[in-house]
Amino acid sequence: MIIAASQGIADIPFISILTGQDFCKSPRKATHAAGWGAKKSGQRAARWALRYGLTPLFLEDGFLRSFGTGDRFPPLSLIVDDIGIYYDCTRPSALENLLNSDEDPLAGRREDVARAMDLMVRHRLSKYNHAPPFDASRLRPDDRQRILIVDQTAGDRSIGLGGADAASFDLMLKAALDEHPAATLYIKTHPEVVAGRKGGHYGHLRDDERMVVLREDIDPMSLIDHMDQVYVVSSTMGFEALLAGKKVTCFGLPWYAGWGVTDDRLSSDRRTRSRSVEELFAAAYFHYTRYLDPVTHQRGTIFDVIDWLIRQRETADFLYGPDRRGRLICVGFRRWKQANLTPILSLLPNRVLFARDAEAAGALCPTASDRLLWWGSEPPAGIAELAASTGARTLRMEDGFLRSVGLGSDLIPPLSIVLDPVGVYFDPRTPSALERDLAAHIRTPAEETAAAHIRRLIVSHGLTKYNLEQRRPATWPSGDRAVILVPGQVEDDASIRFGCSAVSTNGGLLQSVRAHRPDAFIVYKPHPDVLSGNRKGKLALQEARQWADHIETGLSVVSCIEACDEVHTMTSLTGFDALLRGRKVVTYGQPFYAGWGLTEDRDASRAAFSRRQRTLNLDELTAGALLRYPLYWDPALRGFTSCEGVVRQIIRARDELEQCNRLERMKSGYVRRQLRKARLLLGVFAMKRKKTN
Repeated sequence: MIIAASQGIADIPFISILTGQDFCKSPRKATHAAGWGAKKSGQRAARWALRYGLTPLFLEDGFLRSFGTGDRFPPLSLIVDDIGIYYDCTRPSALENLLNSDEDPLAGRREDVARAMDLMVRHRLSKYNHAPPFDASRLRPDDRQRILIVDQTAGDRSIGLGGADAASFDLMLKAALDEHPAATLYIKTHPEVVAGRKGGHYGHLRDDERMVVLREDIDPMSLIDHMDQVYVVSSTMGFEALLAGKKVTCFGLPWYAGWGVTDDRLSSDRRTRSRSVEELFAAAYFHYTRYLDPVTHQRGTIFDVIDWLIRQRETADFLYGPDRRGRLICVGFRRWKQANLTPILSLLPNRVLFARDAEAAGALCPTASDRLLWWGSEPPAGIAELAASTGARTLRMEDGFLRSVGLGSDLIPPLSIVLDPVGVYFDPRTPSALERDLAAHIRTPAEETAAAHIRRLIVSHGLTKYNLEQRRPATWPSGDRAVILVPGQVEDDASIRFGCSAVSTNGGLLQSVRAHRPDAFIVYKPHPDVLSGNRKGKLALQEARQWADHIETGLSVVSCIEACDEVHTMTSLTGFDALLRGRKVVTYGQPFYAGWGLTEDRDASRAAFSRRQRTLNLDELTAGALLRYPLYWDPALRGFTSCEGVVRQIIRARDELEQCNRLERMKSGYVRRQLRKARLLLGVFAMKRKKTN
């Protein structure tokens, strides 16, 4: 058990997973006292350890921390040191002791170390990874040599504990000017200085014939790529420069100095060995640092965090453009939807704006860097013209296929969304990004294996889009008759309006199924949004009984699928759920999963089917629809996760609700649902007032 020397430490998400122990309030129950590095809480933890006979633990963010800064993103890696802390050269640390020992940090992991180093350099990964890449136009074309000078925040403890002080920065600048008389010096200020939260050491400098001061936020590795040599005091950017193969000069004594790979202006009597960059990397990033698996929320590896950071980078490029300067201008969204979607779309802050209509969107002066975004397939009036006149790109938004535990119409936030720049999956009148992917992308064996894994996970845990209903075996009196499940739909849903012709109502579907299969046992299951009273399409039960043998309102759609032989549907996602579970599916419209050789299609003459000429297997369809098309959101880590990550979130949330008998309450009671909506809308109003005050 650990007692934290500050409440902030105990409140870090997944801190027990990263430390491997639970936290307690009493030192008499604890075996360890944890504080943050060499800060006051670390000093307090050391005192408590002496007083109560505990083991001190000095914590610090890992070298690959998160996508953005700590005020917005929890750490994905953590250093747990029971001796000292890596940036304090005045005393040993577990990292320094390892590097001083006879142990080979590369033993048994040379290939993993080489792969991790390559991934970090290739994808330009650093401690924080939100900054835009360096704009090469800032470079002077006549440079004979480029030297990077790395500033740090004034008062940074790693400076004093790295054997340096404010004067070291003056010495470093003078040395770089003297030692490279023909070079241009590029001065990189710290992100906290850029944000105006702290001061630096070079704030007084201005561009001149020898120097260029870079005050903007810049991705460190993309800047290092353009430099010939790097000068630091104690910044970790020095080690990242070593990874990129640059020569590094240190005016302090950071953890990677004193081992023979840097040009050191200070020395340490304790650092007695020579170590390679690979050995330093293995010791610091593999042995010394602990990682969270962002998908499972359990202990993970450096590769789990690398994969996560790459995903955030790629998603940020998609949302805001490669230069990270684009905005998402969301048009026509209701306030409750704004509240649910703002966190998901705000991977970078201040990039999401909401506009009532095209006129309000135009007042925001969109440019070619921006995206105009709306819900559904058809743009609000005037938006197509605004996009054409400004060059802004367009995006259509919809819920993903594994959405949440709870209905969107009950204002439950989504865990997956679709952002489609081409069309949208439920509107077959034109292609969508999903349809194009299914028609053209050749799946790799790894993708098909991943698709098979996610399909097994979904099936074994009984998941679907909303995950609200009770899971138990069906006891329908079907006898020996074939059981056909007919899922009801919201009749004004766009997928029916745009994707159905002869059959376009729940009653019409039941009539058609009975006409085609007069001897079958037909089970009709109304749509949950319709049953809740939130959406249109309620078929009178007496009317439905003309064609259906049983009307199912209690069991989950998964229980129904598992108990049937076939699913007949217009365009319902239940057809896709049934395919995942190996059931025969007959379609009467043009859903996204039809036309690929996996379904029997009664309306096969329609336009979408003429475009879908390729035959897919189930894992190819699954890979496109679940692994590649949606974006998946992790609210705990405030970042984009994988399909498996959301699957595991849904499993945990649903199981917890079932265990405390709250799952049924999520879908029952009109008054209860309205109160939940009212609370969310009040929160939206309060947030809006706070921003305007």
